[in-house]
Amino acid sequence: MTYDANWYHKLFDGFKDLRVLIIGDVMIDAYIRGQVDRISPEAPVPVVMVGKKTSRLGGAANVALNIKSMGATPLLCSVIGEDVRGDEFIHLLCDEAIFCDGIIRSNDRKTTTKSRIIGNNVQMLRVDEEAIHPLIEEDEARLLQLISHLLTTGKPHAIIFQDYDKGVLTPTLIGEVIRKATVLGIPVTVDPKRNQFRSYKGVTLFKPNFKELLEGTGTHLPKGYSVQLEEAVARLREEMNAEQVMVTLSEDGVYYHSKSGINIESGHVQA
Repeated sequence: MTYDANWYHKLFDGFKDLRVLIIGDVMIDAYIRGQVDRISPEAPVPVVMVGKKTSRLGGAANVALNIKSMGATPLLCSVIGEDVRGDEFIHLLCDEAIFCDGIIRSNDRKTTTKSRIIGNNVQMLRVDEEAIHPLIEEDEARLLQLISHLLTTGKPHAIIFQDYDKGVLTPTLIGEVIRKATVLGIPVTVDPKRNQFRSYKGVTLFKPNFKELLEGTGTHLPKGYSVQLEEAVARLREEMNAEQVMVTLSEDGVYYHSKSGINIESGHVQA
């Protein structure tokens, strides 16, 4: 297949009328930038003279931002804290004109924020603020009710689970959403992480990267494509009852396995 300009125009034109429900762990990516020209007298650490602070949507919210940039309409669902960072997160969503009625605030959660300290253009430290325990039953029920409402009123064309092991995606929530999506005929894709790796049975597309595949299955495979990879992915697809499994292999491309056959993509697409 030739991936020319016309192919890309047709591809992105097809996104214009699509609505995508994104469920998962959201976060703020914060950056503190400055200059370093001395060491602290209190401890042998550099002193960063702050020059600029910026914040961006991260996690599942970044996926929503990417979906929007492609022309589709993202419907984002998650749970954040009833805190100052949560206020900031809502403001960031509003600034990007992203649907925010799917965000639940909870006193039991802390809005995940990853702050990177950058001195002289070098990242020196990252500070994480987060609560990664599973949702309490009350918040889980509230989120499920909200998702059920959006499935009928928002009429999404696809669902994306974006999992970062921060506790929003519980086995109960995952199972209920997949069950409802199956009844409604809505395709479901997942970018899994280790904790709930095997909770996504019945999805349409299961898309781990190579590292996540190894962690989730407990297998040891040589890097890149191999016969062992082919066998491991085939077993995984059957165990997960997924229609398709796609494993990203960094510079080695992707490995794709489906009920209808196998296709290996290992080349590069000219942009």
